[in-house]
Amino acid sequence: MAFIGAGAMAEAIMEGLIKTKKWRADLITIKNRHNTERVAKLKDKYGVMPASTIQEAVENADIIILAVKPKDAYNAVESIKPFVQKHQLIISVMAGIASEILTEWTDQENPVIRAMPNTSASIGYSATALSAGKYATQAHIEKALELFETIGTVTLVPEEKLHIVTGLSGSGPAYVYYIAEAMQKAAEELNLSREEAKTLISQTLLGASLMLKETTESPIELRRKVTSPGGTTEAGIGKLDQYHVQDAFLACIKKAVKRSEELGKMN
Repeated sequence: MAFIGAGAMAEAIMEGLIKTKKWRADLITIKNRHNTERVAKLKDKYGVMPASTIQEAVENADIIILAVKPKDAYNAVESIKPFVQKHQLIISVMAGIASEILTEWTDQENPVIRAMPNTSASIGYSATALSAGKYATQAHIEKALELFETIGTVTLVPEEKLHIVTGLSGSGPAYVYYIAEAMQKAAEELNLSREEAKTLISQTLLGASLMLKETTESPIELRRKVTSPGGTTEAGIGKLDQYHVQDAFLACIKKAVKRSEELGKMN
């Protein structure tokens, strides 16, 4: 497996694969454009193999994972193009870049699968969506499913829905951390220690997430069960409504989706 790009998402995926022992570290090659210090850090941390050249990274790989920023997508594909073979599976975790464009850039009928994981992959809890390109077979889809199921849940979606997925679950962990950040600030202002607050907040978010996952009740139903008339929760939710927090989150996700669409049009 060759990773082209050494950012946070590349690290999250490789960490998940190695931690779950689904992929040997010495069978993972990594190459990025400039930052050799970053690659050296990943080698020391996980035992993955740095490649001195793009050719070295790509030529013996069964799977090539494109994990660069969307603005660098064209240059990344151009760099691997001379060495890519038709049988190699290309998996892109880049936001916005359509599989059809990637196929056009490689100038051959490579199987391409687009994946939108999130950084919770590093602990095996990514919510990943997969979409198959024109030349990807069922065998390629199953290989991608097997790979990404090692780092969390996987949902197959039509490619046109990946912009929505990007804005929802791809960026989603940051939204949750944003909420946790606000809760942490409130706790500290009210004289809970950082350690006390972290334990209470993380367990609260974990418990709420598991309730969403494990029960058949909707978020509205679950919220209503916690919100007793005249109680503390109702008072708190009332203040959120006063500040139009739900509207803000709707706008936030729609803006992220729009940005994913814009990134696709830039290439």
